[in-house]
Amino acid sequence: MEANNKYRKIIHVDMDAFYASVAELDNPELRGKAIAVGGGGDRGVVSAASYEARKFGVKSAMSNVLAKKKCPHLIFVKSDFARYKELSAKIREIFYEYTDLVEPLSLDEAYLDVTENKKGNPSANDIAREIRQRIYDETGLRASAGISINKFIAKVASDINKPNGQKTVHPEEVIKFLEELPVNKFYGVGKVTAAKMYNLGIFVGNDLKKKSLEELVTLFGKSGTHYYNIVRGIHNSAVKPNRIRKSLAAERTFRENISSEIFMIEKLDKIADELERRMLKNDTKGKTITLKIKYSDFTQQTRSKTKPYFMQKKKEFFPVVKELLFQDKLVNSVRLLGISFGNLNTEIKEPVWVQLKFDF
Repeated sequence: MEANNKYRKIIHVDMDAFYASVAELDNPELRGKAIAVGGGGDRGVVSAASYEARKFGVKSAMSNVLAKKKCPHLIFVKSDFARYKELSAKIREIFYEYTDLVEPLSLDEAYLDVTENKKGNPSANDIAREIRQRIYDETGLRASAGISINKFIAKVASDINKPNGQKTVHPEEVIKFLEELPVNKFYGVGKVTAAKMYNLGIFVGNDLKKKSLEELVTLFGKSGTHYYNIVRGIHNSAVKPNRIRKSLAAERTFRENISSEIFMIEKLDKIADELERRMLKNDTKGKTITLKIKYSDFTQQTRSKTKPYFMQKKKEFFPVVKELLFQDKLVNSVRLLGISFGNLNTEIKEPVWVQLKFDF
C-alpha cells in the first residue's frame, strides 16, 4: 500500500439477519426464537435464518429438511419481498441524507463513500454509528457496519462485531489487520478456495502475503492477482451509485421432481410470464436467454442462446426457451427450472459517478 495515498472513507452497512428481523418486527411473538425464512415444505430451502437459528447450524441455502434436523423447534416463516423492499427503501433514504455515493449490493447492504459528505462530518466512524442509530429509530431494525479505506476491508470489517456493532480499520492498522485475518474471512474466498489455501499452508493474510504474484496467478488464475493486491490493502474499486443490472431472471422449485418435457413446458410458460412482467417493470430488454435446469441430484446445467436483437415480450423469447429445453436430452428428473436474460440494454448505458479522495 503506497504511503502517499490519500485515503477514502468507505462504510459498508449490513443489516442484521434482515429477513428474519423483519419477520420479528412484524410479529413480536417471534422475537428471540429460532426462525427460518422460506417455505417450510420438505423441498424448500432456507433463504435466511435468525441468529438464534444460526446457533444450531441453520444457514441460508440449507434444505428445510436438514435445517429442521439441526433445530427441531425451528419456526418457518414465508418471505415477504414487498415488505423487504419497503424497509430497504427507507434505509436507503437515510443513506442519501449523508452522501450520494451509495452503492446498494442487495436489499440489506450497501457501500457508502463518506469521504466528503453532506453533514460535513470528518469522522466516518461517527457517521456509521449515527446511521445505524437512525435505522433503528426509524425502522426498528438493527444494522452493523465496517469502516475503512476501501470497499474490501469495509465489508470484511462489517462482519467482525455483528450483530449490532461496527468495526473501523484505520489506515495505519490496515496491513496488520489483513496480515492477521484468517483467509476464510477474506470476502470472496469460499470454502473450496479456503481449503486449497490451507493445503498450501496459507491460513492467514501473512501467509498469503509471502506468495509471489507469479505463484498466486499459477495457483488461482486471475484471482491470484486479486489476492496479491487485497492482502496489501490495494483495492481501488470505487463506490458506484449507478450499478448496472447485468441480468434478470425468474425461477421456480417444484414440490415434486418432474421428468416430462410437456410438464416442463407448462412450468416454463408460467416462469416466462413472471420474467416478462419483471422485464417490463424494469424497462429492460436482453439479447441472451439462458435456461437453468437443476436436477433431482442437485447437479445444475445451463443452456444459452444469443439473438442479434433485443427481446422483452414473452412471445419474443419463449420460442428460444423451448428450443433450449429440447436442445439436449435431460439427464435426470428436474427439481428447478429458471429463465434469465443477459446481455441487457442497460449494459450499454454508461454510469456517471464521481469518486473523491481526501485525507482519512
